[in-house]
Amino acid sequence: MQSDNPRLAVLPAGRTGPRDRPTLLLTGGSGVLGRALIDELAPDFDLLCLRRNTPLRDPRVREIQGDLVAPRLGLSPLAWHELALEVDVVLHSAAETNWRTPPEDIVRTNLRGTDAMLDLAARADAPLYLVSTAFVANAPTEEDHRRFPGAAAYLDSKARAERMTRDAGVPGAIVRPSVVMGDSVTGRIAGQQGLTKTIGSMILGQVPVLPGAPDARIDMVPQDHVARAVGDLVRGGVGDGEYWLTAGKDAIELREFADVCADVAERHGLPRPQRPRLIPVEAVHRLLLPMLEGTALPTAVRRRLEHYAELLLVFQRELPFDTSLGEPHCGTRPSRADLRAALERNAESWAADRAGLLARHRAAGRAPREAAS
Repeated sequence: MQSDNPRLAVLPAGRTGPRDRPTLLLTGGSGVLGRALIDELAPDFDLLCLRRNTPLRDPRVREIQGDLVAPRLGLSPLAWHELALEVDVVLHSAAETNWRTPPEDIVRTNLRGTDAMLDLAARADAPLYLVSTAFVANAPTEEDHRRFPGAAAYLDSKARAERMTRDAGVPGAIVRPSVVMGDSVTGRIAGQQGLTKTIGSMILGQVPVLPGAPDARIDMVPQDHVARAVGDLVRGGVGDGEYWLTAGKDAIELREFADVCADVAERHGLPRPQRPRLIPVEAVHRLLLPMLEGTALPTAVRRRLEHYAELLLVFQRELPFDTSLGEPHCGTRPSRADLRAALERNAESWAADRAGLLARHRAAGRAPREAAS
């Protein structure tokens, strides 16, 4: 992609005046991981958060309104120059992650956003830390592009953003979290995402089948472990490298995931859901998805199954990942027991926030028609 932001050959004039703490520019502060990053970094940095529309309303941060896809973030030349003078570290966490977005928009947002942050980091003489995804290891196939164009565009855009970052020569690091789950202690998460919705549907017994082999795993890591690893890299001044923020060989098995959700359902007075029937991943394209296209299943059920197929086809291949957690300047590595406990707290948090839905479900004695939300 041709850059809208030609790199400066001469950096802006040096900063003036004393400052107590370095300034870190964070993108994606309102996202699932962004909120955890604010918690992690606020004690050590003056946080400047880029946002497009919705204010963060967090007293620990200053906000700057801008547009990732616009040249200079949509700022005036003077404001862009002054921003470069102020910033000491750039942490680029924002991305288009909604796979229902047109593929071309996903690619444009994720590449232009990365380009703008690389340009700012070069102008500011600041390191850049790019939040990518561990699932760049799963190169989409032609069949994936046809059936799941949004997910395929997301993975392609992330891989291309990594290449842009490596080629730019800006100091910093690339971090690759796997599925980010809620906090390991509270189970809380800033917003809905695929894992949270899947937990809810499993608790309500709305998942009769899942794509996956009996020993399939879901690599997921609590948001506080991911944020701590990123914070350690930034605070340690790590200037290069690629870091896998994953569960690795300790990733939770899919059947264990189902059992945890079933245990939570029972604790909240619901019938214990049967463990979903697992369909080998290689059979999903060949059998399950063609069957759904011609089925008379209710629309909500069909869409839910297609959603799970999309998630698991992307998230299950090529496991286990390597992991960098627990290495120097890279947080701590959760054990298998830690991950299961975190999953239980995530499921309990989902249930606690939906007492009314669970009460209606108990009263009806059957699953609601619509997917969990």
